[in-house]
Amino acid sequence: MAATVAILGTRYPDFSIEEQILGQDATIVSGTGATPDDIVEVAADAAVIVAGSLPRFTAEVIGRLPNTAAIIRAGIGVDSVDLDAARRAGMWVVNTPDTGTEAVAQHTLAMTLAATRRLLEADANVREGRWGFGDLRPLTLPGSMTAGVVGFGRIGRRVAGLLLLVGFERLLAHDPFQEPDGHGVEPVSLDQLLTASDVICLHAPPPTGGEALIGPRQFGLMKPGSVLVNAARGSLVDQAALAQALAAGAPRVAALDVFTPEPPDLTPFGDVMDRLILSPHMAWYSEESQRDMRARAATEARRILSGLDPLSPVVTPEEEA
Repeated sequence: MAATVAILGTRYPDFSIEEQILGQDATIVSGTGATPDDIVEVAADAAVIVAGSLPRFTAEVIGRLPNTAAIIRAGIGVDSVDLDAARRAGMWVVNTPDTGTEAVAQHTLAMTLAATRRLLEADANVREGRWGFGDLRPLTLPGSMTAGVVGFGRIGRRVAGLLLLVGFERLLAHDPFQEPDGHGVEPVSLDQLLTASDVICLHAPPPTGGEALIGPRQFGLMKPGSVLVNAARGSLVDQAALAQALAAGAPRVAALDVFTPEPPDLTPFGDVMDRLILSPHMAWYSEESQRDMRARAATEARRILSGLDPLSPVVTPEEEA
């Protein structure tokens, strides 16, 4: 009898990639996974679940999935899964860590340059019949600016490389777990990075303990006129504090691809909406990165259904709680 694989919370036009990799030994079911009941309704009989970023696997949801051997995140982050609950339930939790790096890095660079060149403001001026760039001054080239990268994993390193390529004068990095490996990158504390940087790019993992990495105190350290770019996790930034900081001009602009919750509540930004550059959690996406991510997730599902260990486990059933 074919095992059931549930694919939840994705926007794929079809499941041809998954069908080709899983073959006839698996039956694919799908749904939005938008609520606990949605997840359980579709995936109650699933041996493996492949999930996008929307479905939330709380302890309560995991307890209602007795037939599930693994939750595979089609993506990098696993903060949507209660890892301890999954471990206690004897589930694998797996991600696809090597997909989307180039897309996220290029999206970060695009947001950085759009903010520093004030492109949205220039566009609005022209559309509204205003000509000239007097109200856009000062515009500064990267060669006169310092950029800071918070989190120096695969994506952070690639972002740093792109920032150096476009000519940023000084590049700072903060990561308590990984030492920047030279090449013009200066390791500093988070406070030093926030104080010195004209552009701050967040690529850190989600915070633990519920407190945002960038909150009121951290905003108080930022330069007037600086730019904050977040293409990592919405939970890294205290959004209410960000709205107040934007009103005070430090940072001057926030470029955000991720939010908490998603879709976001932009009400706190009512008076500073013109200080935001927004995109709908799309930094990871390109046709190439999506194909790669889908193939890797389906391959992990096939391995688990075949009794093999996954290639990129985050939680293994054998670990102690």
